[in-house]
Order: sequence, then structure tokens, then C-alpha cells
Amino acid sequence: MTEDVTADPTTADPATAPTTDRTTPLHEEHLALGATMTGFGGWLMPLRYTSDLAEHRAVREAAGLFDLSHMGEIELAGPGAAAALDHALVGSATAIAVGRAKYSMICAEDGSVLDDLIVYRLADERFLVVANAGNAELVARELRERAAGFDTVVADRSAEAALVAVQGPRAEEIVASLVAPGDVEAVRALRYYTSAVVTVAGVRALAARTGYTGEDGFELFVAAEDAVALWRAAFAAGEAHGMIPAGLSARDSLRLEAGMPLYGHELDTTTTPYEAGLGRVVRLDKTDAAGEPVDFVGRAALAARRASEPARVLVGLRGTGRRPARAGYPVVLPGADGAPGTPVGIVTSGAPSPTLGHPIAMAYVTPELSAEGTELAVDVRGRAEPFVVVPLPFYRRG
Repeated sequence: MTEDVTADPTTADPATAPTTDRTTPLHEEHLALGATMTGFGGWLMPLRYTSDLAEHRAVREAAGLFDLSHMGEIELAGPGAAAALDHALVGSATAIAVGRAKYSMICAEDGSVLDDLIVYRLADERFLVVANAGNAELVARELRERAAGFDTVVADRSAEAALVAVQGPRAEEIVASLVAPGDVEAVRALRYYTSAVVTVAGVRALAARTGYTGEDGFELFVAAEDAVALWRAAFAAGEAHGMIPAGLSARDSLRLEAGMPLYGHELDTTTTPYEAGLGRVVRLDKTDAAGEPVDFVGRAALAARRASEPARVLVGLRGTGRRPARAGYPVVLPGADGAPGTPVGIVTSGAPSPTLGHPIAMAYVTPELSAEGTELAVDVRGRAEPFVVVPLPFYRRG
């Protein structure tokens, strides 16, 4: 999961970025650290603090500190909360155990993706849905409409909450040093996609072992008024471990290496989960607590799409040259004398990989060209740059 962008975070120019009047509770902290700010999903967010490369490498080698307070937080509570989410989303909320989380999507009736989400089950009758910044209001509205008739209350908590993430191989050490002594073991015991309520830097937080960087890490949900205290404490505790603050540019290159989709790039309202290689999150056979089949918004269209040959498939591309592909560049057949040949797809995300040392990209191509090892090219400003189809993700920790 990730954010709906208003500007490509790898290339955004703050001087020309869209103006916005929405800032997170940590805005002054970013300015004090000298961050370059940019418009993103309707918010003014840090693009970088020092250099994209330094921030990216810090997360891969030690840790990075991120402000994710622009994300949307929507709560569903009541006896019908699980059933409402089963109807609203493509996944099964009923199957999520308390303290666990699942990646899911909210789709339109035609099966297209309105947003990708993380759903946390906080209690038997209480869930937290985390939506992308640019889609938060849409998701809250859709959930309210789809929950009508179910015994649940849908509340948009986005304005009340802040989200700080510590990501990287030293994240556990840093977060464990911040929590109350009685919560240390609870933090260390958290597995991937689990959460627990703990005291961090003296404030109450939902600590989730989740993230969007391809590394170990924690996302810490706190009340908006506690964000500054948490940020400063984490910043101070992390310095000895090599942690530095990281902006949107590093977050984008990290998630690209990890092969994670970005809404507005790999996912949008022209795409279903199947084209994106995420059909596994769709539960066409889901049942309710009584074991009865569950219908959900978009089910019929998604069932039909699963049974048919896709017109395009999302693949990973490894550059064998030096020039990177960027979002929107055409994927083409290799032409003669370096000229682009027949268009066969489109790049959705692309950049040089700081970790791997060569260009990488994700792209939609026709199915017959999606096999691993297929040699393709990308039209980079009129020249066919060589790429080869490779499995996703490009990078896997450990």
C-alpha cells in the first residue's frame, strides 16, 4: 500500500508543486530540519532532508524516520463491523484475528481499484482502515455508504491521528528503547502485520509491525497532539543507531525496489487487482461468521476478470544499460539502430536502484511478453534503452 500522488516524488520540483494548505502535526519539525517540501496527495510533505541516496541507504543499512501523518485512518466499530467490511472490501475482515492486519483493496462495481488499504483488527468489534492520503475522503465516504444497514459506526479519525514510522534493520532496537519497560517484550514479540497498544516515549500508541520499504519496521499511530513528542524522542533515540529522517523520495525508491505498488501508478480506476498481480487479496469465496457466502462490491466483475485472459500484466524490468525508465515512458520492442520499436506497454514506476546499482522499473505489458527473461526496451526520450523482464520484488531483505 501507498499514497495517491499529485507529483512524482522522485522528480517533484517544490517550486512548481501544487499549492496546498494541509500540513501534518510535524510540519514545523520538518522545516527545522531543513526539509525540502512538496505537494503530495493534497498535503505539504518532506521530499528529502539531505540527499535521496543517503536516506535510502540509511533505511537499508540502519533505519529511517518517516512522517506518514497524511494517511487516512477510518474506524469501524460495532457488532456489524466485520460484516460491513466483508461487504465493502475484496478481502475477508471476518478472517482477521484480533491484533492482526491484512492488506486489502476497495473496488468499484466494475472491479477497478479505488484504493489499496491496510485493515487492522483492534478488537472483536473494532477495526482500523488505513487509506492513502489522496483517497482518504473517498474511502471514508464509500465505507459509510457500504456500511449502511450493518450494525456499525464508521468514523473518519484522520484529523485526530498522526503516524510516525521507524523502518530499517535496527528499527526493533530503536522502538524497544522508546517503549515503557513493561511493553518491551510486547514490541519484540510482534510479527509482520501484527499490532499492539503500548506506551512509546510516554504516549499511548498503536504499534504495528508494518511498513512500505521492504525492511523490518514499525508504524506508530498516536493522537495528533502527541506527534511532536514522539518524533523528537524517536529522532534522539535513533541517532546512536544510524537512523536519520527520510522523505518521500527515499520512500518511493525503497518501495519500488521492494516491488510494492503505488496508487496512481500501478493501481488506479483502470486496473483490477488481477492485472496488478494482486489477485491473491481477492476472496471470491469468503464467508461470514456463520459460514455463509458473502457478496461484496465488485465481486461479479472480479470473478469474470479472473476467468478471462488479462489484456496486460504488471512485470518487473531490469535495465541492462545506464539510463533509467520513468513513469509514463512507453515499453517497446527493441528496434534497429537504437530506435524504439512497436509499443507493447507502459512504465508505471522507474528509477535507478541505489541498492542494486542498475535501473529498475515496473510496467504493464501484453501477456505474451511477460515471461521472465523476455528482452524489451523502454523509449527514453527517443532512444530504446534495453531492459529484461525479471521477477518481483527486485530486492528482498535478509
